[in-house]
Amino acid sequence: MEGVKQAIASTLVRLLRPLMRVLLKNNISYGTFADIARWVYVDVAAREFRVPGRKQTISRIATITGLTRKEVKRLREMDAVDDLGAAERYNRAVRVISGWLKDPRFINGNGEPRILPFDGGAESFSALVKAYSGDVPPRAILDEMRRAGIVEVDDRQVRLLNRGYIVRKGEVEKFGIMGRDVSEFISTIHHNITSAPSDAFFQRKVSYDNIPVELYPEVRRRISDMAAEFVSAVDRVISEYDRDVNPSVEGTGRKRLGMGVFYFEE
Repeated sequence: MEGVKQAIASTLVRLLRPLMRVLLKNNISYGTFADIARWVYVDVAAREFRVPGRKQTISRIATITGLTRKEVKRLREMDAVDDLGAAERYNRAVRVISGWLKDPRFINGNGEPRILPFDGGAESFSALVKAYSGDVPPRAILDEMRRAGIVEVDDRQVRLLNRGYIVRKGEVEKFGIMGRDVSEFISTIHHNITSAPSDAFFQRKVSYDNIPVELYPEVRRRISDMAAEFVSAVDRVISEYDRDVNPSVEGTGRKRLGMGVFYFEE
């Protein structure tokens, strides 16, 4: 057990170094970081470490987190520090982009996303949003995508600028993506550590350490092109099973899954 704790401590140092660079660069003090860390400790303990059949108590949370009962009570009374609304906006925008890239109504003869009128019929941006983002007003989705620099609008004609949710402007949204993607990756790693090999999620990487500096741009370009094709192929597979995209899919419950070059479930 002591060896596991030592390994976790070493891993934590490596995880925190790039995070600390981000925090220091953006003038986030240690006190602010510590407050957020304490809040997350208490929130996770309260949600995920209950005794089956028993109500989670402040005393139990204090015991498993090492915080005082007074501190736990204070943190439990605080509002959530994460922006759950931002995550929902992100997910809806991703679904809209996916539909724009593969639905025959919204692509041209070359398979490229068409420039869409904002409204006016079955081949408009409003129709796209209704098909892939439920009952959210098309204007709200458009404003979100414009704010992130994903689309541009000229005379009520909407043009897609990116084939994925690649934020061109707005540090707030970029940091939001950082939080979502890194947390999903860590969840996949934790699942693979704690699960049998037969139940492991896909998690792979390749790396080499003797590449000439002058060739970096060429390698980066080729890998980016390959990755874009791969992500598009994965998108086509997963969307077949999503009830928002394919209402004919039958089954119970609701689960979120996806893939970077790692697979995740929530």
